[in-house]
Amino acid sequence: EMSASLVGSEMCIRDRWDGTINKAKLTKYLQLSSQQNEQVASICDYFQEQMKVANSSKKNSDQKVRNAVYGNLKLMKNTLTEKQYSDYLRLMALTLRNKGIDIQK
Repeated sequence: EMSASLVGSEMCIRDRWDGTINKAKLTKYLQLSSQQNEQVASICDYFQEQMKVANSSKKNSDQKVRNAVYGNLKLMKNTLTEKQYSDYLRLMALTLRNKGIDIQK
């Protein structure tokens, strides 16, 4: 089973999450096919870019983080099986909570 969240333990909770996802751990945890692996890697890279933009934004940073997260989930839903997506969703929720990011606002 995967460690507590999508990110490595080297990140402090107080740091703003830049969207980095450990793709090797995620691939193993979700048991991705090779085709899924490529798609998920691209989605993760895109998510990281979106999170960096959101975090460096002076205006509407929280809204941009929300948009990045929901965009990521939409792309993952189209790529993963129902079971994989359910596991990913749980992992993302845990990671966001660990990082102190509330997307429900």
